[in-house]
Amino acid sequence: MTQTHVFDVIIVGGGGAGLMAALNASRTAKTAVLSKLYPTRSHTGAAQGGVGAALGNLEEDRWEWHAFDTVKGSDYLGDQDAIDFMCEEAIQAVYDLEHFGLPFSRTPDGRIAQRPFGGHTNNETKKPVRRACYAADRTGHMILQTLYQQCLRNGINFYDEFQVLDLLVQGGVTAGVVAVELATGELHVFHAKSVIFATGGHGRIWDITSNAYAYTGDGVAVTLRRGIPAEDMEFFQFHPTGIYKLGILITEAVRGEGGVLFNGLGERFMERYAPTIKDLASRDVTSRAIYLEVKEGRGIKGKNYVYLDIRPETVNLYAEKDGRTNPDGTPYRVTAEEILAKIPDIADFCRTYLGVDPVKDPMPIQPTAHYAMGGIPTDKFGQVVIDDKNTVFPGLFAAGECACVSVHGANRLGTNSLVDLIVFGKHSGLLAAAYANGSSLPSLPNDPTDFSRQQIDQLMNGSGREKAANLGREMRQVMMDNVGVFRTEEGLAQAVEKVQELRERFKQVKVGDTSKIFNTELLNTWELGNMLDLALVTSITALDRKESRGAHARDDFPSRDDQNWLKHSLAWMDGDKVRLDYKPVVITKYAPKERVY
Repeated sequence: MTQTHVFDVIIVGGGGAGLMAALNASRTAKTAVLSKLYPTRSHTGAAQGGVGAALGNLEEDRWEWHAFDTVKGSDYLGDQDAIDFMCEEAIQAVYDLEHFGLPFSRTPDGRIAQRPFGGHTNNETKKPVRRACYAADRTGHMILQTLYQQCLRNGINFYDEFQVLDLLVQGGVTAGVVAVELATGELHVFHAKSVIFATGGHGRIWDITSNAYAYTGDGVAVTLRRGIPAEDMEFFQFHPTGIYKLGILITEAVRGEGGVLFNGLGERFMERYAPTIKDLASRDVTSRAIYLEVKEGRGIKGKNYVYLDIRPETVNLYAEKDGRTNPDGTPYRVTAEEILAKIPDIADFCRTYLGVDPVKDPMPIQPTAHYAMGGIPTDKFGQVVIDDKNTVFPGLFAAGECACVSVHGANRLGTNSLVDLIVFGKHSGLLAAAYANGSSLPSLPNDPTDFSRQQIDQLMNGSGREKAANLGREMRQVMMDNVGVFRTEEGLAQAVEKVQELRERFKQVKVGDTSKIFNTELLNTWELGNMLDLALVTSITALDRKESRGAHARDDFPSRDDQNWLKHSLAWMDGDKVRLDYKPVVITKYAPKERVY
């Protein structure tokens, strides 16, 4: 007998966006959070460097400057009304976290400490500005812990280790979700007036990635299967500083504290690519610069990596060359102890995984698949929209990395992932509760678990001629080779053909484990199906976009083309086919112009 649970608001995902949504929804509505992980193991905990907000605690700053940096970082593909909303709301959202008890690093007089981050500038002087509010290099971890404690305090219902398989829709209105309980293998129906997807990104479709093992694009895949489009899927950010071969992230805060990038010739190469802001250029610019240095034979020892150097003698030398100063105007200088106090976890990662002490040796790094700019289309309050006219889907919301507001456009500015999840998590929770309180509980479909059972049955009863692990390996490799930092028509066409082949072969996969209890093989195989769907959508949207913009860089179309491509992509899954359409970018104050670094 299938268990049915009734709530006003269901939140799918227990990371920062989901917990922020739950905390705000629970104030006026009966709320539950479903998560395939224990919430404090969510990927928000891996965010290191900071959350951007123009508090101006160390020097003059304005939210309008933050907004313009975000627009510029987005390569003018971000919707400017939503960007203004996010950057203005970020200030109060950070103070909310402080009041919840988040242990921010502090200035000597007790205010929230702030540091520079790539792409954040004083728009008048064009110099880096200290905007990133941080808790050492554990900012995301602290956000996650703080929000979870507040959710427990509010008595929110948590269903941990429940994997959502399907979105329930009745009469064009959201009616809830179906989830499998990992501990029993049983299906549960969660009947609700509002559903918020906050399931994170899909970086596991690439071979070298900073993303957690669980980051498999579940929310976007589930909604695609219910006729909801995905927006801007061709734009996926490669963070410039992942640990060589492993992809584990070395936060941008390392460069914010004065870290410098060097090639195999010992050159500070970012002076060539971003002469004004140098090592603090935005992530797409820096990732492409590293790729080009390697491609032209200037990697370390001729290999495909470069060095990130935060040794005190290097930092102090280049701080002096750049004329960098402290807030009081004195020359910027650091000691090994100060560096280790600001990036303790990074130092530990480097010692553990590389055998490198970052205050004594440079760190080998390479670009790593990091963040999805695309996802489930929403407005600035988190309401899911389903076409080029921004028609709202009643009762359905999304927030965090699985959503596309779009504030990140073609390339997300550093720190804005945490800004995104606290601002839009908050407002999606508030609006989902208001919607639930103003509507009646919709009816359920006649057999709400039918599609979920079909998905499981197909995986349990395949021919067994294909192995999921092999398909996953081939998918990650072709995506890394052909849909990575640089792309071409030929490579993208090959990726589309290969992923279509893998999706066909996936129909022959059979799960060998027939048990009900914690059948992780079944879960992993189902997740692979999600990733194959998203890999296909990503490849096709990238193939169709005949320009270079932000994180989407085409060797064969090296220039940005505002006349033809200043628009958002929308992709629908029609069976095995992907259908594309486009909608305009919202431009209010900032006309597109060339980005200058």
